[in-house]
Amino acid sequence: MRALLLVCLSAGCLAQRPKPCSSPPLMTGSLSVSTQNEKLGAFAKYTYDALGQRIRLREFGSYDNKTFHLDVLLLYRKGVMYKISYRNHTCYKKRLNRDFHPLAIPKDASLVGQVVLGSSSGPGQGVLVNTWTGQLQMRNKTARYMSTVTEFGCVPVTTLFHSTRAGWMVTSFFNNVIGLSDPQQLIPPSFCKDAKLEKKEGEDPATFYSLF
Repeated sequence: MRALLLVCLSAGCLAQRPKPCSSPPLMTGSLSVSTQNEKLGAFAKYTYDALGQRIRLREFGSYDNKTFHLDVLLLYRKGVMYKISYRNHTCYKKRLNRDFHPLAIPKDASLVGQVVLGSSSGPGQGVLVNTWTGQLQMRNKTARYMSTVTEFGCVPVTTLFHSTRAGWMVTSFFNNVIGLSDPQQLIPPSFCKDAKLEKKEGEDPATFYSLF
């Protein structure tokens, strides 16, 4: 009887072991990002649509000791990025030479652990999260990552991503809302209609949108 009970308890524990997951396909919220080499520090409001492969980022921060403001709309299916300025009513188009990567924990990720952020002393005082780690193959090189998501809903909390150029990049998500608060954020403004494709190729200062 004791052996049977032990087997049942063991099976129950295994069934509750966290598994890699995908974040909600539609989200709105805010995030911050900073790099180990201290060149980049920024805050942004984001609108995320994994179904249509669209992301809107309105951000401000500093890069290499210079402040910047950036409003970009990333349309991955069209391979286009719009740089938008409502103040000047200007819009620029650039090629988006990146594949869309939905917010998710890869299936081959390894579980680091499960903890409660805040307190587990009473209901509503903490959030149960899982931390995962692994490696990603990106353009003939391997990158390391460590991601923390909520146990229920797989909502992103923090992501650490290592690149040879910037070292560790830390992205923290907050004020997340499931769904699109304003779907119009994912549609180019009317003054972008006649925007011409820029021929100049260059890296934007806030490259953390490549994490999506």
